[in-house]
Amino acid sequence: MMSDNTVTHVVSFSCKEYDEQALCRVFDETIHAKYLEVPLDANTVVYAKQAKVITAFVNDDLSAPILQQLNDYGVELIALRCAGFNNVDLAEAKRLGLRVVRVPAYSPYAVAEHTIGLMLALNRKFHKAYNRVRDGNFALKGLLGFDMHGKTVGIVGAGRIGRLVGKMLKAFGCHVLIYDPYSCEACKELGIKQVELNTLFENADIITLHCPLTPESTHLINDQSIATMKKGVMLINTGRGALMDSKALIEGLKSKKIGYLGMDVFEREGALFFEDHSCEIIYDDEFERLLTFPNVLVTGHQAYFTEEALSHIAETTAQNIYEYRKQGKDSKRLLNEIEIS
Repeated sequence: MMSDNTVTHVVSFSCKEYDEQALCRVFDETIHAKYLEVPLDANTVVYAKQAKVITAFVNDDLSAPILQQLNDYGVELIALRCAGFNNVDLAEAKRLGLRVVRVPAYSPYAVAEHTIGLMLALNRKFHKAYNRVRDGNFALKGLLGFDMHGKTVGIVGAGRIGRLVGKMLKAFGCHVLIYDPYSCEACKELGIKQVELNTLFENADIITLHCPLTPESTHLINDQSIATMKKGVMLINTGRGALMDSKALIEGLKSKKIGYLGMDVFEREGALFFEDHSCEIIYDDEFERLLTFPNVLVTGHQAYFTEEALSHIAETTAQNIYEYRKQGKDSKRLLNEIEIS
């Protein structure tokens, strides 16, 4: 068991300058920190040698072979700087006795506001208008949008972010439907109608995803589900990339079943996002094909990226590490520890 005064070696992977600055503000002198921009994978796991704790981000590789190496190096705690944990082999972590904690909620406003921003940008074509005006082109042809007021919006996932998006859309005068496998009392209080998933798909003009990625929700948006939707539907994904089947999206766009597509995530984003590839060839043909459609808007996993969210992520990460250090390796479940069945 580590005491409060023990110097703890912490290695942070996928740690950009802004992440390092946020963590530096919350780590005290008992944390010996190493910040690495490189992602955690088979080639970089060696940097975790002699660390008791590592911190990792959404696209870091925490599969069984990596976890085994971390365990061999003496790592005891994996502190995720994110809410999602679909990149972690939890069964293997449990077998090895590795503890895994996360940041269950940072700023839900950041993601909710970005979601609304994607809807508005796609509808009113802000990105196109910006470039036109800079070129001295003030023609309105091709910029026609629609009133959000009165439209039916379907939200998949009734967590904090989903409910916030619903609350914001109610202010626009939208009819809001929400799907979640569990009954949502807070949704009733907000005047948001909870419906079955098929009902949502069939009736929504706009569909936005705010559910976790699980085996059941993988490729939730696929050929079959798209076929049940309204012609010209707007799809928004600020959740997890693999909630959508890229091939199905391409076919839906080509057939004009999908009228608008906004994504802040992509199912194979690990090889692309958070890095500058502007001078390189991108080999993901499906991603490149999606970018050719004029009614598709992609942002690079930036929905969470606000000052408030970064601060909260760093603070919770530090609290998770301090709690583990105080409680010890054999302690009962930590506050933000992921339950492993």
